Amino acid sequence: MNRRTFLTASAAVFGSLAGCAGGKSPPESTPRQTPSPRPTGTPPYYEGVDLPHGVYVQPFENAMSMQGRAEAGPYRVALMYAAPHRFWLVEGDRASERPIRPADDLHLMAAVWDPETGVVVPETGLSVEISRDGETVSEEVIYPMLSQSMGFHYGGNFILDGDGTYEVEVTVGGLPIRATGAFEGRFESPQSATLPLSFTEAEREAVAVERLEEYGERGAASPSRMDALPSPLTVEDVPGEGLGTASTHDAEVVPTILDGDAAPVGDQYLAAYLRTPYNRMAIPGAAWSATVRRGGEMFTELDLRRTFDPEVGYHYGAELSTALRAGDEIVLTPVTPPQVARHEGYERAFMEVEPVSFVV
Repeated sequence: MNRRTFLTASAAVFGSLAGCAGGKSPPESTPRQTPSPRPTGTPPYYEGVDLPHGVYVQPFENAMSMQGRAEAGPYRVALMYAAPHRFWLVEGDRASERPIRPADDLHLMAAVWDPETGVVVPETGLSVEISRDGETVSEEVIYPMLSQSMGFHYGGNFILDGDGTYEVEVTVGGLPIRATGAFEGRFESPQSATLPLSFTEAEREAVAVERLEEYGERGAASPSRMDALPSPLTVEDVPGEGLGTASTHDAEVVPTILDGDAAPVGDQYLAAYLRTPYNRMAIPGAAWSATVRRGGEMFTELDLRRTFDPEVGYHYGAELSTALRAGDEIVLTPVTPPQVARHEGYERAFMEVEPVSFVV
């Protein structure tokens, strides 16, 4: 059996990834290029599908192989892989495709979370060194990513050196954004953990790619749940005084005002959340500013800092030096779109974001 062949099977160690490689298939009227699941395990591509300029249901799902979990200082890390598939990197205001290379063996993924709260830790940065028999096979940074099944995680396609067992040293960087509350000072220094990776025929036979329904329609594949992984980083009910929800290029913006002890910083605080539609996954890595207008005139301007708090969650926020009044208008303005890689279904969204406004 070819070392890059992925076939269907089932085993307790494997879980479905409906969004990290997930979605649903084209309608019957759309020409199908390959049978499902594909013997090579690589994702199918379709011609002539009119995709929306925003979030859409992805064309396939696949299983993933959970390789294990380990402690790395204050973090817990999980390592898993799926069949190789394409994704898009974001630099500035452009998204560029990273196609599958002919030699790619797998799509390696890692999740990082706080074991005390079970909350996914965003934006730490993560690198891996893959070795075998003491020799380095591959060493590189892997990308922060958004998928419809896992939400925020890290991933990339890798080339290995044949069947066998590898060691993967995962290095989690210090958190480069503001941490408040009980998270303050917890995630400041890089930490490492080493996990085994089994790349064998039996493992690969349990990693499958399978078409789903409704590929290309507006919507999203359902999030996956695995006992070995934390819940995805989502934005559901926000704390404080919510000001409503607005959408810009499919990014949902949800601001709230927190007072007193509920405020991560100061006596009154503006927190703005950015999330995907449908699955309400948190969207990290953007830059936003805020303007408060009172009586039609600009009252104050704020830079919203990316902030991680155990009570308030991941958000974009700033202290308000002067208390807001009823009728004040808050205008939230994007400075940089989310600098996070995307799997299929998200690569056409969250880029052309525009200002949104709310009234207190």
